[in-house]
Amino acid sequence: MAGQSAGGETGPRIIVVDDEEAVRETVADYLAGQGFHVRSAASGRELDAFLAREPADLILMDVRMPGEDGLTIARRIRAASATPVIMLTAADDIVDRVAGLEVGADDYVLKPFDLRELKARIRAVLRRYTAPLPAAPANGAASVPAELVPCGAVFLDMQAHCLVKRDGTRDMLTAMEFDLLRVFLQNPNRVLTRDRLLDLAHDRDNEPFDRSIDVRVTRLRKKIEADPAKPQAIKTVRGVGYLFVPGPRGT
Repeated sequence: MAGQSAGGETGPRIIVVDDEEAVRETVADYLAGQGFHVRSAASGRELDAFLAREPADLILMDVRMPGEDGLTIARRIRAASATPVIMLTAADDIVDRVAGLEVGADDYVLKPFDLRELKARIRAVLRRYTAPLPAAPANGAASVPAELVPCGAVFLDMQAHCLVKRDGTRDMLTAMEFDLLRVFLQNPNRVLTRDRLLDLAHDRDNEPFDRSIDVRVTRLRKKIEADPAKPQAIKTVRGVGYLFVPGPRGT
């Protein structure tokens, strides 16, 4: 039944969005038994009603739903907040997986899925969002804490998993974006093929796909490059892969 609420009030707050009642109830009951506070919704409208009353720590959402589909809902959510989103997609539908990454989903789980794997994915994404965010400079100064790692035109806070601009404002990264940027930082000035990037930044059992790297690179460039159309930090090596050039340290 839509509108279900279950689980301990002190656990992470999960909203399951799926138009199939059997899927909602199965997932909600399992996660509630694992200590999560779970609410379930059959549509984007019900999800909006839930979020208006109380925010969520993570949203688990099916892609294929009648009316407003999961991708459209995810795009709305990402435009307004950094709430983590995990998409449920058909195992043979590469288009849905690419589209999910393009709208800023943090992860995707292929149907049919094992509930234990789903729980592990949820906990992995939540861990990336539990570190405290760095405080922005009170005086609006342009200086950036020395411990931050330069990435193109911005800096990466490795603990908080967010980007910090030179004026102190922050930009959250999805789990997948952070994983890929971390790999680039660990391999500066080295050409990495797409296959190698998938091996290093893909901590999942699901079969990866080449275009996922290209989609994440495109999103990262929009966040770290001064001019994404002329990237200086993540450079394309035609026919091979990508090369990461660290930014200069400084203010």
